[in-house]
Amino acid sequence: MIFESERLYLSEFTTKDAPFFYQLVNDPDWIKHIGNRKIGTILDAEKYLTDKIIPSYKQFGFGFYIVQLKDNNTPAGMCGLIKREWMDYVDIGYAFLATFRGKGYALESSIATKNYAKEHLNISKLAAITDVHNDRSTNLLEKLGFEYQRLISYPGEDHKCKLYLEV
Repeated sequence: MIFESERLYLSEFTTKDAPFFYQLVNDPDWIKHIGNRKIGTILDAEKYLTDKIIPSYKQFGFGFYIVQLKDNNTPAGMCGLIKREWMDYVDIGYAFLATFRGKGYALESSIATKNYAKEHLNISKLAAITDVHNDRSTNLLEKLGFEYQRLISYPGEDHKCKLYLEV
């Protein structure tokens, strides 16, 4: 475990989390709001974790964390930090399986992640990106103290996203 909140543990992903990660990235809302990562098998999920998620822990000292319920260690989602080459700020992100939405876990894990970023990683200001049609994520970011800045596109893509900065 890296850090925790009242109801949740947040820890680094390992390849053992591939079955859960496979389920998460193939959730229809993930595909709709985050994008299709083309992870068709658990082996694909393991490779994605190995190539894209896990290296961040060594490279930056942070990354995306698996979020588990304290009472039974059930994986519910992910929350964490990402440093994108093309952004000035570290980006906070989160995603939860449908079963665990609407229970406050995204807010709780995001607050814990923000606190961890400030207190342990000395990151003074965070950014966040969300799909223009993801109203739930927009509401969460505003609760977290983020303010809408402008529309942006990922490099090489036409799809627009909302950029938020912590105020």
